[in-house]
Amino acid sequence: MTPDQLITFAAVAEHRNISRASVALHLSQPAVSGQLRQLQDEFGEPLYLRDGRGVRLTPAGEQLASYAARLRDTWRQAHAYRDALRGMECGMLRIGASTTPASYLLPYLIAGFQRRYPEVTVHTAGGNTSEIVGGLGSLDIALIEGVAGPELPPDTAVHPWRQDEIVAIMPRTHPLAAQGCARGVSLAQLSAEPLVLREAGSGVRQLVERAFAQAGAPMRVVLEIAGVEGVKEAVRAGMGIGFVSAMSMRHEDDALCCCSFIPQLARRFSILVPHASAPSRLVGGFLALCLAED
Repeated sequence: MTPDQLITFAAVAEHRNISRASVALHLSQPAVSGQLRQLQDEFGEPLYLRDGRGVRLTPAGEQLASYAARLRDTWRQAHAYRDALRGMECGMLRIGASTTPASYLLPYLIAGFQRRYPEVTVHTAGGNTSEIVGGLGSLDIALIEGVAGPELPPDTAVHPWRQDEIVAIMPRTHPLAAQGCARGVSLAQLSAEPLVLREAGSGVRQLVERAFAQAGAPMRVVLEIAGVEGVKEAVRAGMGIGFVSAMSMRHEDDALCCCSFIPQLARRFSILVPHASAPSRLVGGFLALCLAED
């Protein structure tokens, strides 16, 4: 049994999928499968079982996964401490970002970062807020929508970042468009309309649902669809009124009307730094760049 085998097993246990674990580890799928096979031979009993397209841990595998995760975290902390001491100017930075910051902020941040650190390789991972938080073990830094929940791994720092407005979108021909674009729309008005929501786990969806619940306004949801562009296309198709970040409407044509809520519905993005007790210089540099752009 080797540390590499345990670190590989920790990734498989986290992703519940050998293919996704191999991507996170930057290894080939056969290399990951080979390490798992050697580890399983060492223990003399199954540690995981195939389950559809993924894997399911056996009781023995679940117990081993807890040890493997601690070893992986210690290994990463040691590497982060080494990098901090070296003042590393090259290497790799793994950035995770949920949908809105990934689409409308991250490209500009990476461009500025690589002008400063041209020898650094940047890998990005996307998903909704819940998926990014769940994958923090494979990241160096992450940008998410809203406030991080209590399920963060130990030694994760949370930095409040820039503010973002959530808006309702509708076709310009919609009866609410003329008033909404000029003065905003109320939750009571929206409650009477068919609504299009993002998928479960979306930061925008969580904020919108909370606002309706606090106002005691029912929601008539006619469609749930993944991604910002999916919501826009459903609204263009006449399915109902959708909800997106205002920054996602910056380059839209005149087909859709963007309406503020009454009162305004806003949130803050957050920057998450795993292993914050010993961040690398690259993490510190990217974090400083983000905060300077606030």
